[in-house]
Amino acid sequence: MLSPLVRSYQSFPAISVRLRAVLCCAALTLGFPARAQQPALPNAAQTPDAPKAQLAPPQGSGGISEEELKHLLAGKALFLRGGYLENSLSFDEHGNLLGHSPQGSFTLSAIQIDKVRLTKHKVELQGIRYGLHFVGQLADEDPSKAVEQVRITPKKKVVRIAIDREAVVKPKKVKDKGRSKKDKAVAETFPAPQAQLAAPQVAATRTTSPAHATKLLKDALDQIFAQGFDQRMMAAMPDFWKLYYQAMAAKTDYQPQDPSILRQNTVDQKARLLTTFEPESNEFAQANAVAGMALYHTVVGADGKAQEIAIGRPIGFGLDENAVAAIRTASFQPAVKDGKPVPVLLDLVVQFRIFSQRTAVASQPSPADKPAAPVLPGPYSVQHP
Repeated sequence: MLSPLVRSYQSFPAISVRLRAVLCCAALTLGFPARAQQPALPNAAQTPDAPKAQLAPPQGSGGISEEELKHLLAGKALFLRGGYLENSLSFDEHGNLLGHSPQGSFTLSAIQIDKVRLTKHKVELQGIRYGLHFVGQLADEDPSKAVEQVRITPKKKVVRIAIDREAVVKPKKVKDKGRSKKDKAVAETFPAPQAQLAAPQVAATRTTSPAHATKLLKDALDQIFAQGFDQRMMAAMPDFWKLYYQAMAAKTDYQPQDPSILRQNTVDQKARLLTTFEPESNEFAQANAVAGMALYHTVVGADGKAQEIAIGRPIGFGLDENAVAAIRTASFQPAVKDGKPVPVLLDLVVQFRIFSQRTAVASQPSPADKPAAPVLPGPYSVQHP
């Protein structure tokens, strides 16, 4: 019989929600936030490069070279904006996905590009996907070290990304040789229909301007990738992640904006969870032994249903999304004050486990190309009732 996997915050040992990780929310177009605020992937460049808008094309050509693309992309800590989980992705010249791919959390969408190949019609990229694992953080720990990057692309496998390029063609000169003056006069008096003047072209696939093709490619790269958490990436996150990072930036715990939402210690009868549930794991977490506990601040309404949810202490690897989905379907007994049900803020601790032989061995994932860290105490090595 499984023990309860979701408990109130008061029963969770050795957890401090006074996190102090500050993440920059300023708008950065293909630019890094401060290193202490944004974890770098293994082997990533140590110094940030100029934003996309500052990358100048070769003088005199208006085009872009393979070396410039390598300088812009290779070894950088990138995120796929769409959260695409396929290991083979194709995009058109505007950065729109061609075909279909399942989508997941940004914590499963970190990409490090290792190889760049530029052809006349495509940009071909190869790289490795990483998952973000938020490790246990105590009050005296360095918040910049509270996130690990774990390789989730299998060994000897790579992520392949192809991006169409706008073709640069030479302008064609109209030749009038062989036409009599009478034919020219007739053509000027009775011009041919527009459809007959030129063969139809596929929109935005050909241009006579190398500079235009370069700009279109840079815009496509910005549509596909984010370097760090820029404003657009933050805006696309679910509300429970936004509230988490807003609290981190303010160096405070989550606080509901509605003043009518009470605290558990101010009511006559506290809210409590009526159903025991076990949020789903996923193949990435199972394969990399990502398990442990996460904390979620939940506003329980007077109707006994979860309303606003904010992450208090994440776990990453796409598991927080599963936990929030499970909390939204759970049933609660509402808090009571002066004989009436009232909304209240309830802290919930959710435990994730490994459903395999790894359960019997305390372990945690180690970042690629880094020595294995010591096994953490707490949820990674202690059975909780």
